[in-house]
Amino acid sequence: MRKNLGLTLEKFGARLGVTKTAISKIEKGERNLTELMTKSICREFNVDYGWLTTGSGEMFVDSDEDFLARVDAILVDENEDRRNMIKTLLYASDEDIEAVSRLVKYFYDLKHNNMEE
Repeated sequence: MRKNLGLTLEKFGARLGVTKTAISKIEKGERNLTELMTKSICREFNVDYGWLTTGSGEMFVDSDEDFLARVDAILVDENEDRRNMIKTLLYASDEDIEAVSRLVKYFYDLKHNNMEE
């Protein structure tokens, strides 16, 4: 992940308040990644907690600013279906959100399983 971001050990560590030696030891497996460090990495670099701890899912998550900009773009977009989906989810019950979440997860898993084959 650090290399994906194009950061040196020193620059990566500086953003987390630790030395490059500490980062190097974590990367080499000489030191375990603490829960505090895990959360710091996720917060500082918009890394998905699940990906960092289990290796599954996407490496990065969108920041709130990116997310809000995308929602704004959808709401002014000419694609009425997308606009209506967003508006509908705003007023959905908890049960409806759970149902939609299961549906999205199903299609996400289906798509990623097909990509692996």
